Parts: sequence; C-alpha cells; structure tokens
Amino acid sequence: MTNNYSASGCGNPQEKTILIASEDETLWELLHYIVQKEGFRIEKADSDDEAIDKARTLHPDLILLGLKPHDSYKTLRELQTDDAVNIPIVLISSRQIAHSTAELIRQEPNVKGLLQQPAGSANLVVLLHRLLMTRSPGKSKKE
Repeated sequence: MTNNYSASGCGNPQEKTILIASEDETLWELLHYIVQKEGFRIEKADSDDEAIDKARTLHPDLILLGLKPHDSYKTLRELQTDDAVNIPIVLISSRQIAHSTAELIRQEPNVKGLLQQPAGSANLVVLLHRLLMTRSPGKSKKE
C-alpha cells in the first residue's frame, strides 16, 4: 500500500485508489458517485473473486466491499492473506446487521468500517478521508 500523504495528513485524494467491489450495480453506482466526487481514483470489481484478484495485483489504498451474507465473510478471510493483508476494508451493507454480527466483523484486522445503508454519504466521505489521510477537494489546507 502506498502512502502518498504529507506529514500533516492532508494528502491528495487523486493519489489514492479505492477498489469498489459489489455485485449490486445500484450500490456500485452510488459508491462510485461518492468516491469519484471526492477525487479518488477508482477500480471496479464485479465479484468477490475479482475483488480478491485485484486487491492482490493492484494493491489499492482501500477496498469498499458490498457485504453479502456468507460470501463476503469468505472474501474477508481471503483478503487477510498474502499481499492484501494490509489493505483497509470498509464494508457496506444494504441490510440491517445484528449487533453481535457487526461486532464480530469489526474485529477482523483489516476491517476499518462497517456502514449500513442508508448510512448517508457524509459518513462514508468522512471515513474515507480519515482512513486515507486525505482532504476533501473543497477543503483548504488550513482547515
């Protein structure tokens, strides 16, 4: 994972790549719109297997993973091995997740966030910039 941010933590989003992995085209389009608006580079994965392959070959700075029951847990485990182990993951779920399940997911080493739809794009934007140590394109360096 590259760390193209300044010592002050105000890196440029254009220097960061986010892999968006979702089989749900509507969710993918929503995430793409939010991430693109913030100025990040985007890679797309249409399946869990493609997400694993791209994570290992492209080494994105962060992965947004559309959470599906059962399949995504296997994908999380795969993303904790080899070259993908240090890539932060933010899970996005379109369904309500039981508190106990959410707590188990959050304990996974590379899971840095779990958002449930509709969590609001503002929560996702803040989380992305915090995790990647970037600033929003509309913010000045002094803010």
